[in-house]
Amino acid sequence: MIIALFGPPGSGKGTQAKSLVSTLSIPQLSTGDMLRESIKAALPIGLQAKSFMSQGQLVPDNLMIELIRERISAPDCLKGFMLDGFPRTVAQAEALDNMLGGLSKRLDAVVSFKVDEKALVERLSGRLVCLACGSSFHETHKPTKIQGLCDNCGGVVSKRDDDSPEVVMTRLRTFTSSTAPVEEFYRLKGKLRVVNAFGEEKEVLSRILGAIGFPS
Repeated sequence: MIIALFGPPGSGKGTQAKSLVSTLSIPQLSTGDMLRESIKAALPIGLQAKSFMSQGQLVPDNLMIELIRERISAPDCLKGFMLDGFPRTVAQAEALDNMLGGLSKRLDAVVSFKVDEKALVERLSGRLVCLACGSSFHETHKPTKIQGLCDNCGGVVSKRDDDSPEVVMTRLRTFTSSTAPVEEFYRLKGKLRVVNAFGEEKEVLSRILGAIGFPS
């Protein structure tokens, strides 16, 4: 199965993707994680993408397409995969169709996460991320047991530069204006599945599985 999780920053794609990986037995391809790893390793794509990400802007299509093209050709993607953060533009969606067609594969469904903008700003601006293991916490809703330290590995937790309220709003506006056409693109193809992304994690997971026709 090949699916894409589609929604604004902070809508829960990453959290649900981890649960879906276990349930569907396919790898998660998180473009956000892939880009951050590329930046950390000082790879060419990462260095080019860094200036866009730090300002809350979308990374240009050509960089994202090349990042995905290389990843979906890996052996662990032979039986399917889950895209988290891609495609975000119609150009990326069309490129994905072409890439999959060249591999004799197709996208089965796009799950669109629907959330409230005000709640998203609150969720993201209070988010804390472990620098060691990547675990997520929240200053108000899910604080760490020991301030500044990860509950899971004891590493240092901090806010990401792109989670300030100002940058969050820029990211949300950019998402709305630039990626809304992607929903219409997949709606016309009959592949769009809209899911209410607010609620308990297990509840949202059940909605997703139901939307893609997988028994929960």
